[in-house]
Amino acid sequence: MLNNTALAFEIVQEFLDEKDVSYAELLEALKIIKENDFLAYENILKSLDDEDLGNIASLMPEHMLSDVLELSSSKKIALAIGELESDDATDLMQSIEEISDEKANQIFANLSKQEQDEILFLKRYDDDKAGAYMQTELFKMKLSDTLSDAIKSYKKLKVKEELEHIFELFIVDDEGKLQFSLPVADMILYEFNATFSDILQNNPSLSKELHFVKDYEDIDEAIILVRDYDLSVIAVVDDNNKLLGRITHDDIHDLLQDSATEQIYNFAGVGDIDSEDESVFKAAKSRATWLIVNLCTSLISAHVISIFSDAIEKLVALAALMPIVASMGGNTGSQALAVTIRKLALGESDFAKAKKTIFREISISFMNASVFAILMGFIAYVWFNMPMLSLVIFISMILNLGIAGFIGSFIPLLLKKCGFDPAIGSSILLTALTDALGFFSFLLLAKLILL
Repeated sequence: MLNNTALAFEIVQEFLDEKDVSYAELLEALKIIKENDFLAYENILKSLDDEDLGNIASLMPEHMLSDVLELSSSKKIALAIGELESDDATDLMQSIEEISDEKANQIFANLSKQEQDEILFLKRYDDDKAGAYMQTELFKMKLSDTLSDAIKSYKKLKVKEELEHIFELFIVDDEGKLQFSLPVADMILYEFNATFSDILQNNPSLSKELHFVKDYEDIDEAIILVRDYDLSVIAVVDDNNKLLGRITHDDIHDLLQDSATEQIYNFAGVGDIDSEDESVFKAAKSRATWLIVNLCTSLISAHVISIFSDAIEKLVALAALMPIVASMGGNTGSQALAVTIRKLALGESDFAKAKKTIFREISISFMNASVFAILMGFIAYVWFNMPMLSLVIFISMILNLGIAGFIGSFIPLLLKKCGFDPAIGSSILLTALTDALGFFSFLLLAKLILL
């Protein structure tokens, strides 16, 4: 991480001198320069060529992208967007729309007809569909073409830099339907004068080894295929098997990284707006929403305690022991919650497999509950010399930890079934339930057995 302005300027200069500096490094440098020398920051943005401006803008947080919109003309930004691949161009246009519809319309009007059509085509997909993450630029040939034709086309694409990350050659029929694909590295294995129809005829297994995803399928399907088959790229087709685009492994990697970050934020109840690039006010506002929910759920636990206030007054030992029961239940539930959310994220579990997942977590919870209930019962006996109090905390811990395992595994499964992100608010709901049930079970048993 860059830590001073001088180093940031060095990074920028190295980038402008076409040395080995990534766009991510440039972005970090620009963040520091913006904070310390806004005029220099503006001049650097103005000096970037179309390709560099497009690539760096596609990575920028909202407040920096707003600067680009103010400093650059609509025509220049349109030229910058034109340098991007279709999926990145679409994402950037959508980011601009969130900042200013008027500016977005001006930029869109300056794009070529082909660029406009590509963006409109990709914008129709929801964020959870495979089509939203594909790029329409492809290395493809027809069955009637020869391998020699493909090599010439490949050379042209590389020389003109019209397509990046060329991993796979897709073969389609005259109607554009996907037939099979060849890794670029395997092209040398076949006769250069052979047509792809001949290659397929002599190697029928090629069509059986084909992996693709449909455009309106969940992006999770593409992630699973890329992961299970270690793919560098996966084709995207429509319902008629017509080739529409491709999703590369770097897009899948970015998607997984963003998803992991979002889940961590959601799990903690801070929201994906809470980052170093957002204002303190926005971050505080985002966190406050879940803190309000947490306050409300805490009041439920407080109410449960107030119901048994007379029992606590008569036996002060209850006040010392009841937080232990709730805490152990909360931790047990959090373990089950984390494991279940991970299984859902990796596609290893769903609501159809809920029984197996829940049963496993309950079994683990009861196993641990038995051990720690005995331990805590012994500690309570030594501490307060009250055998019946030891029995109370023993039973309470068995119940609370077992229920916590159920709650921790059931909440994310239920949220997923209802169409919500299983990480959003799960921890707060879990804490509310385990605390309330922990206090209730412990204090009720104490009242029935001891008082």
